Amino acid sequence: MASYISSSSLSTVNHVTVALALLLVVFTGSSSAKLSTGFYSKSCPKVFSTVRPVLINALSKAPRLGASLLRLHFHDCFVNGCDGSVLLDDTASTKGEKTAGPNNRSIRGFKVVDDIKTAVEKVCPGVVSCADILAIAARDSVVILGGPNWAVKVGRRDSKTASFSDANNGNLPPPTFNLTNLISSFRAKGLSTQDMVALSGGHTIGQTRCLTFRDRIYNETNIDSSFAKLRQSTCPRNTGGRKNLAPLDIQTPNHFDNKYFKNLLGQKGLLHSDQELYNGGSTDSLVKTYSNNPKTFSNDFITAMIKMGDIEPLTGSSGEIRKNCRRAN
Repeated sequence: MASYISSSSLSTVNHVTVALALLLVVFTGSSSAKLSTGFYSKSCPKVFSTVRPVLINALSKAPRLGASLLRLHFHDCFVNGCDGSVLLDDTASTKGEKTAGPNNRSIRGFKVVDDIKTAVEKVCPGVVSCADILAIAARDSVVILGGPNWAVKVGRRDSKTASFSDANNGNLPPPTFNLTNLISSFRAKGLSTQDMVALSGGHTIGQTRCLTFRDRIYNETNIDSSFAKLRQSTCPRNTGGRKNLAPLDIQTPNHFDNKYFKNLLGQKGLLHSDQELYNGGSTDSLVKTYSNNPKTFSNDFITAMIKMGDIEPLTGSSGEIRKNCRRAN
């Protein structure tokens, strides 16, 4: 039997077709705004090869900067997403994130970011965001210091504002957190317990101030006595030495490896939050796995870094591409 479509039915079909087409455009646009490893393949194909030499030069002079840049990316992503807001200086009308409690006199590496941005702007002005520069610099720092390599997803845009209050309100887990707090803090950002432990392995590079570990080396019992005495020699109990530095990884502080986890097995975690990962809790087995299998740690670290870089990025027409990472356009 032949089928016939009335003019009114045809009109309905056309409207449905148009609606579906519009939906397709919307979803296609949304998809194209997502982060991808090839986002700059046409607009700035030399971005990665431009960033790497600047970092090699900086880390050859001060290897500690590698940990600083990795930490900058982390502190950026955990406060309102990976949007470069942590890089903004205070203005006459707004107070940014740099002087918030978890960041004040603690985060560093801004000059290197400035140098990278200057180099990238010469190659392709107004194209690459500061948020993406942080993500690329974090990856390259890990690689330069002997760690694993991965393809960085890019396409983030920069926030026009920063929030002092949001950087202060518990988004950034302090070194005093216990295991339950750590797990909850990372879960709130869409990261699993495994991601949290793997990302903590970033403490295999870098240093921290006496102020952050003083209580642990004098008052906690789950710490190797000789290790505690070593740290006490440069971190007095009551006065002075607040800014004195100690490596988070006592064995290879300038090399990205799995020694951090080996230290935890020997109760040589410098921060309270470090040793919480191996203190009779649910993450003990994972610490043992990473201490025995560096490949597993590397793979899980890569997975966690990519997931962290996906936290609430600005894409599409949101935000802007800053010309200077320290201030909005």
